[in-house]
Amino acid sequence: MDENNFNHGNIKTTNISSEMRTSFLDYSMSVIVARALPDVRDGMKPVHRRILYAMNDLGIVADKPHKKSARIVGEVIGKYHPHGDTAVYETMVRMAQDFSYRYPLVDGHGNFGSVDGDGAAAMRYTEARMSKISMELLRDINKDTVDWMDNYDGEEHEPVVLPCRFPNLLVNGTTGIAVGMATNIPPHNLGETIDAVFAVMDNPDITVMELMEDYISGPDFPTGGYILGRAGIKQAYETGRGSIMIRSKVKVEDMPNGKKQIIVTEIPYVVNKAALVEKIASLVREKIIEGITDLRDESNMEGIRIVIELRKDVQSDVILNQLYRMTSLQTSFGVNMIVLVDNAPQQLGLKDVLKCYLDHQIDVTVRRTRFELKKAEDRAHILEGLKIALDHIDAIISLIRSSKDTSIAMNGLMENFGLSEIQAKAILDMQFRRLTGLERQKIEEEYDSLMAQITDLKDILNNHSRVLEIIRTELTEIKEKYNDKRRSEIIDAEIDMQDEDLIPQEDVVITMTVNGYVKRIPVDTYRLQNRGGKGIKGMSMHEDDIVDQFLTMMTHDYLLMFTNQGKVYRIKGYQVPLASRTSKGIPIVNLLNLDKDEKVLAMVPVERENSPAKFLFFVTAQGIVKRVPIEEFENIRQSGKIAINLREGDELISAKPTTGSSQILIAAANGQAIRFNETDVRPMGRTATGVKGFNVNGSRVIGMTTDFEGQYILSVTEKGYGKKSKLEDYRMTNRGGKGVKTVQVTDKNGPLVFLRAVNGDEDCLIMTNEGIVIRISLEKVSVYSRNTQGVKLISVEDNQTVSTVAIVYKSEDDEETEGDNENGELNQKTDQETAGIQEEDAQTEENAE
Repeated sequence: MDENNFNHGNIKTTNISSEMRTSFLDYSMSVIVARALPDVRDGMKPVHRRILYAMNDLGIVADKPHKKSARIVGEVIGKYHPHGDTAVYETMVRMAQDFSYRYPLVDGHGNFGSVDGDGAAAMRYTEARMSKISMELLRDINKDTVDWMDNYDGEEHEPVVLPCRFPNLLVNGTTGIAVGMATNIPPHNLGETIDAVFAVMDNPDITVMELMEDYISGPDFPTGGYILGRAGIKQAYETGRGSIMIRSKVKVEDMPNGKKQIIVTEIPYVVNKAALVEKIASLVREKIIEGITDLRDESNMEGIRIVIELRKDVQSDVILNQLYRMTSLQTSFGVNMIVLVDNAPQQLGLKDVLKCYLDHQIDVTVRRTRFELKKAEDRAHILEGLKIALDHIDAIISLIRSSKDTSIAMNGLMENFGLSEIQAKAILDMQFRRLTGLERQKIEEEYDSLMAQITDLKDILNNHSRVLEIIRTELTEIKEKYNDKRRSEIIDAEIDMQDEDLIPQEDVVITMTVNGYVKRIPVDTYRLQNRGGKGIKGMSMHEDDIVDQFLTMMTHDYLLMFTNQGKVYRIKGYQVPLASRTSKGIPIVNLLNLDKDEKVLAMVPVERENSPAKFLFFVTAQGIVKRVPIEEFENIRQSGKIAINLREGDELISAKPTTGSSQILIAAANGQAIRFNETDVRPMGRTATGVKGFNVNGSRVIGMTTDFEGQYILSVTEKGYGKKSKLEDYRMTNRGGKGVKTVQVTDKNGPLVFLRAVNGDEDCLIMTNEGIVIRISLEKVSVYSRNTQGVKLISVEDNQTVSTVAIVYKSEDDEETEGDNENGELNQKTDQETAGIQEEDAQTEENAE
């Protein structure tokens, strides 16, 4: 086609880039000004303003019956808002929801949705009218208080802005998305906001901090909840942009069965309650949050009530912290106060918003005063004419009777009596009853009253302080009439806390059975007893299950778990579920991602901070040893890592943290022990097999200790015998030897089952294969030669054996109390009563090398 043809008719040539730029800019400004952003003066977007004005124009006010929503919507879209009826109805629905608006502007009758996200019924079913407080927004609208404009087709007029007799922008807030910008203003308490207006009125130089401290402390959401901290509020109020963290209001209650339950009574603003409950249920199903046994939504007309029942062994604070972190029980509200100021978008802080509102009220009050002044002056002018007519009533009646028509009579009145056209017309319209003396008196009284009113109105216009006083009086009336208590409580709390911050740092005992049941118990569960006592029940046992591992640690320290497959896993001490003294615990597979045939054989506590440990030293049942830098175990994924490659038929027995210059002492079940420097074993990688450390000579390694754990060596045998020996009694050798005798093994005391370096002032926990536990002070255990048999530490039956021994460091609270015997009575054995326990004579030192 010839290019010249484009210049003919209605077709014109244009650059598509510039056309798109211009058209998109026009569209953007249309969205910004006519749809998405609120006016700073009344806090409303056009659709909100048109809905309220249409209802007011139809007379559907607070003291009149409700009308069908469809009728209201039809009025709005037919006269003022040429858009979809759904958009208009949904806006009106939101204005009626007490969980969306702090002070609802529409009084709805019927189903207007719920906090669960349920939609409102169709507009043909629901009814609505203006709420009482919304009528304050349109008060005096017919007194020339605001500007007017033509509607979309020019046949109607609508207000450019509403008089807005209270600061609706801050009181109810708003949200909107325009092109390239968005607004999100939180709701506030009516009384606090009005007090802030007064503060700005009295002191235009007041600071945001002074406003926050004395008047408007922060947003006040209709759904309540907690606002965490004031830093985000201060930033939002100063700059117009900031983030406010909102947390649900909850309480923890004790249940009759000993469990605890979390009750949620308030949720954050604009959170869908049904979606929140579903999210919690999903996290429980996927085992991301563990410890919740039941979840119910018991909300009703009286308010929100979400019930979360917890397992006995979990801490409610930790579960709550996880819920805050992973669900909308805690959400952030991004404040972005972008509003229209003189039809242009601006981002304003709190003080600027209050000033703009105050300026609008000054303008409304002045315009209303001028309107009332003009109305009063016009009425006074007519009354002056009526007074003249009453003074010359006979002449006027004669003039009117002699006039052929109204125009001649009007001209005669104007010429003969000096009346204006308005006055002359009023006289002609006057009824005969106004000629009575009583009516004359009323006219004079009305005139005098109007003259006083005119004087007062002129004084208001000439005195700015009186304008401010009128605004103060009217706002005070609204505050007294509609103000209520604050719903959102501002608290000082950590916004993002780690779970361990909620768990006290304390010494705990970690136990694990042969069948892999693990639990955590406070150390003070086991009371101090005398040597030779029978102990107390430490765990409910199955016939085929015995306690296998038993150690003490701090809740916030790391716990490394080594398995028979040479892998290592890492968790925090508090992640092991807390349980009662007699409970069995939970399967270790619930904590670790173990393979089918994988079993935890060693647990090593590692201090999280300020730990002197530089290496981990391993020993296997066959006497193979290995030293690995502890940094190798800092980043362990959930599926675990290789810690040591084991030879066929071998298994890991012990792993200890060392300083790099520690002395290693390894013992076997046959009573032999070897002592050497850890430097004899070079550092290796995690996947190395290790080197020969101890010639077990047909026996098997039962334990390992280091010199920095204590100056004495505590030995315990299978049948409950034990002793302390001096560390220096074990002479230093090279690794790989057969060692020296550490205990005289006989049929009476049984094979060696435990060896550990101690300082001698600790307590010792001894557990049998049937779950019996005794706690004794090592101060009561005497020091004996290295190759003696020892003394009885715990009485065991013929079918019992010592399975595990652990060392407990004393606290200031420890008291020497007695344990329970088998009949539940106090076992009060003293040292004298146990004096009958025979000690074996010292044997000569026998070097087994």
